[in-house]
Amino acid sequence: NSEDVRCKCICPPYKDHSGHIYNKNVSQKDCDCLHVVEPMPVPGPDVEAYCLRCECKYEERSSVTIKVSSV
Repeated sequence: NSEDVRCKCICPPYKDHSGHIYNKNVSQKDCDCLHVVEPMPVPGPDVEAYCLRCECKYEERSSVTIKVSSV
């Protein structure tokens, strides 16, 4: 399979938690904080506020192109 797909969520610092980048192979429809951020670093009541701060992007890339260009 030459296509790599992933969802990348960039979450800034929140309360006493440092910022973090999460990557996960999920479908485009599941590319959101709730599906990608594992383990969730905040307790239940803070999940919504934490997730609203995260920026999630669905990415597709060709690993063949990356391998060829990095040789």
